[in-house]
Amino acid sequence: MIREVLSGLRRGSIGGRLTVLLATIAALLSLLSWGMVTSFAREAAGRTQDNVLAASATSIAEALRSEQGEIRLELPYSAFAMLGAIGEDRVFYRVATESETLTGYDDLVVPELPAAPGVVATDTLTYRGLTLRSATVTRRVLSGQTPVLVSVTVAQTRSGIDAITAGLSRTAALLSVAFFLLAVALGAFAAHSSLKPLNEIAQAVGRRGPADLRPVRRDAPRELEPLLTALNRLMERLGQSIRRSEEFIAEAAHRVRTPLATVRAQAEIALHSVEEESQKQTLRRVIRAVDESSRSAGQLLDHATVSFRADALSTQELDLAEIAGRVVMGLSPTAEMKDIELRLSAIPAPMRGDPLLLENALRNVLDNAVKYSPAESAIDVTLVEDGRNYRLSVCDEGRGFGNDTLAELTERFRRGSNVSNIIGSGLGLTIAEEALNAHGGRLELSPGKGGKGACVSLILSAP
Repeated sequence: MIREVLSGLRRGSIGGRLTVLLATIAALLSLLSWGMVTSFAREAAGRTQDNVLAASATSIAEALRSEQGEIRLELPYSAFAMLGAIGEDRVFYRVATESETLTGYDDLVVPELPAAPGVVATDTLTYRGLTLRSATVTRRVLSGQTPVLVSVTVAQTRSGIDAITAGLSRTAALLSVAFFLLAVALGAFAAHSSLKPLNEIAQAVGRRGPADLRPVRRDAPRELEPLLTALNRLMERLGQSIRRSEEFIAEAAHRVRTPLATVRAQAEIALHSVEEESQKQTLRRVIRAVDESSRSAGQLLDHATVSFRADALSTQELDLAEIAGRVVMGLSPTAEMKDIELRLSAIPAPMRGDPLLLENALRNVLDNAVKYSPAESAIDVTLVEDGRNYRLSVCDEGRGFGNDTLAELTERFRRGSNVSNIIGSGLGLTIAEEALNAHGGRLELSPGKGGKGACVSLILSAP
């Protein structure tokens, strides 16, 4: 059980650990204070009873006198009145010489008399089944011409003292519980206050955007300075790593696409210069493989670019219509090779965003449309304002989406079930969706006009 509690504390919060630790200390201090108060109360009550018994015994001893050679005694009222102030305890007494009992209880015998006359000796004894506290004092009184040693013993039960001690103990217990509860509350407050700088640092870092890798500059206790230093160093290394990755992607895109384009061009030239059918088939397979590799490499690099830039989105003023115009113009040569007509209809659409991400998204969608459209068909690219959004749609006359859903088609490297015989990497719609998500937009898929073909809509918020 204890191991489970300790294991839970190790897994719990620092504030919880501090609170439990402070509560444990408060509990120990409460128990210690209760024990000390109870002990002091018992000792003080015992001393009070001893003092009262000693005063009573001394008062009786001082009342002893000698008359006509005999020892006389009139018990003073005050001797027993002061004993009654302690409680409703029973009182026993005995006044005796060495040979006889002058008054009181004959069988009340103390184990040992005081060492000298005038000295009070206290003791605890058992008498008639009762536990008594006794005080004994001796005095020499003349009996004729002979001094006689007279002992005076006064004893009292301890019920009243025990009741007083129990009452003080209960009061001390209540005070200890109150102290414990107050200490726990103050401990929780102290733990929360102590951890407040750490929570403020966590909130300050949590409010930052993915691209904000500036050093954390906050006033913090000395104990948190190593954490801040380590965090700032980590953010600096992370920023350097991101910059290197972006530079690598840009350089890789250039170095991969250019050689592949050169290989394809040379293969096309060779295809037109050879006459043997077997060589032409080989060159066609080479061109197909180069196209597949070029497309896959390009889309992989596009996806990596989108992923990095989406995490560190840098927005600027742009016109979505201009981006659509550039993309359509860039893919027009590819469409013309299949006698596909690209028709653009766009209204001015000013907004804030990352032009590279939006261009990548539209280019991949339009490239898919060109790739999957039959020859001598048309692709409509329209940009309209739809309520508070811009809707940029690419509609073709191709095979459509089949029975696949948006979630399936936007999964990385997942292609439609009806396009397995066409070169592709399964990243086009993934790139488009991630770029739109980074801008707070969304991707919609629907059948083309009359249920023929496919229509992909890029929906972005208008300012």
